[in-house]
Amino acid sequence: MNRHWLSRKGTPDLILIFGGWAVGPAPFKGVEGSGDILFVDDYTRVDDPLPELAQYDRVDLIAFSFGVASAAHWLQMTDFQTHRRVAVSGTLFPADPDRGIAPEMIRATAEQLSAASFEKFCRRAGLDDPAPKIDIAAARQELYAIIDRGPAADPGFDRIWIPQRDRVIPTKAQEAAWATHPQAVRTIPGPHIPFRNGQNWAEWLT
Repeated sequence: MNRHWLSRKGTPDLILIFGGWAVGPAPFKGVEGSGDILFVDDYTRVDDPLPELAQYDRVDLIAFSFGVASAAHWLQMTDFQTHRRVAVSGTLFPADPDRGIAPEMIRATAEQLSAASFEKFCRRAGLDDPAPKIDIAAARQELYAIIDRGPAADPGFDRIWIPQRDRVIPTKAQEAAWATHPQAVRTIPGPHIPFRNGQNWAEWLT
């Protein structure tokens, strides 16, 4: 997995972000906060123990998009204990026709992936900035790995945020996936990438 420090000030608490596929940390750049924030992505493998976490007294997890299932797999593999777990715009069934994205659609995305198709994906997801650079071969391999890994065991998310206008992982698919967790689910306006300038990390952890 790749890592990128969004903030590193030596605080005793950390927010660990499992990002989405290929978009990097760009969706989160306008969210504000004072603590340490470690962003990870690239889920070709999800067995990285992330030894950086050992120095923190408390770790809160925010998982976004395909990062939701990937974080759940990672939690099961590493047995790492987070304080709070939040899912945004994702499900435990990444490659699923009813509770995620149909596997054939993911395969088609991988097989037809180009700089132009990725730019279109970023616009559909709601990324305000230009599409980040993409390593097509690596991004394609990651999608295949996500399909092959399959659904994840439920680690127990404290909060689940579902955007009302998600065109990547359809809103109805997310609602179906989390139908047994009504106490944790909250809907929010916006597209697949619902993060906006001026928001605070504490808002997402509530």
